[in-house]
Amino acid sequence: MTHPGRTVAASLGAVATVGAAAFAWGSLVERNRFTVRHEIVPVLEPGARPLTVLHLSDLHMAPWQTAKQDFIRSLARYEPDLIVDTGDNLGHLDGNSGVERALAPFAGIPGVYVHGSNDYYGPVFKNPLRYFVTLDDVKARRRDLDTEGLERFFDDQLGWLNLNNTARAIEVRGTRIELFGTNDAHRNWDRLDLLPGAIEAVRENVGWSSGSRDEVLSIGVTHAPYRRVLDDFVNQGAAIVFAGHTHGGQVRIPGLPALVTNCDIPHDQAQGLSHWHSGTHDAYLNVSAGIGTSIYAPVRFACPPEAIVLTLVARTGD
Repeated sequence: MTHPGRTVAASLGAVATVGAAAFAWGSLVERNRFTVRHEIVPVLEPGARPLTVLHLSDLHMAPWQTAKQDFIRSLARYEPDLIVDTGDNLGHLDGNSGVERALAPFAGIPGVYVHGSNDYYGPVFKNPLRYFVTLDDVKARRRDLDTEGLERFFDDQLGWLNLNNTARAIEVRGTRIELFGTNDAHRNWDRLDLLPGAIEAVRENVGWSSGSRDEVLSIGVTHAPYRRVLDDFVNQGAAIVFAGHTHGGQVRIPGLPALVTNCDIPHDQAQGLSHWHSGTHDAYLNVSAGIGTSIYAPVRFACPPEAIVLTLVARTGD
């Protein structure tokens, strides 16, 4: 006869063994199992040449993370026409050196970026269980990262455009693109009230007076995909929106939606390409699971790090 106490002890031991194995996999293997997700998105005018967009997010870079840097550098083989960076690039006080090494191959390729809070604040230890109870607490503290140095690298060395609470316009392979973005909505740094004026100024001054407005592709860019931001972007005419922040849930149960999102987006839209509807308007929404993690939470499970290569192609049925 088996003693009940021994049965319980054996069960607990088995659970502990499985848990330890899962943690070992997530911290030693999966967080470095860098992947590339490919998407095809029909948002261009009929007859337009396809555009390759590389979406990067949540690098959370520390200077010693050379494997992550090498992965990002290798993405140059996709020869992107446009790069969209949705923030949280820094993960250490000296993270700029790693970011610069990782992104150096993309100098001269058109790109845009917005910031997440981890482009201003270095990482701190947080209890991961509180994400199941409420959104991450937002506490004021001194900014300790070299945000200005990051922006100088993006602006001057890479030639990227800053979209934090503003709008810009570029032309890529014959497609006219207007882009608008926000600073980190998770910190309530988004200024949606500024966007209509910024977008109107771009439309007045960009010199695209000839032709139809339908010939211009509108893109929204934000770090944290809060509903208020997504609704506003869609109502401003965005055909596709790029976001990060969620890490795709970071630790997931295989086959199920994200357990946590750290914002108010539906859990089944915390990673991947989907549609976002606001009233009678809608847009494609691409949310990245991110490439990195906080140095204080270096684990992923059923949610490997990712970069996304999107091929924008002509719409059909117009």
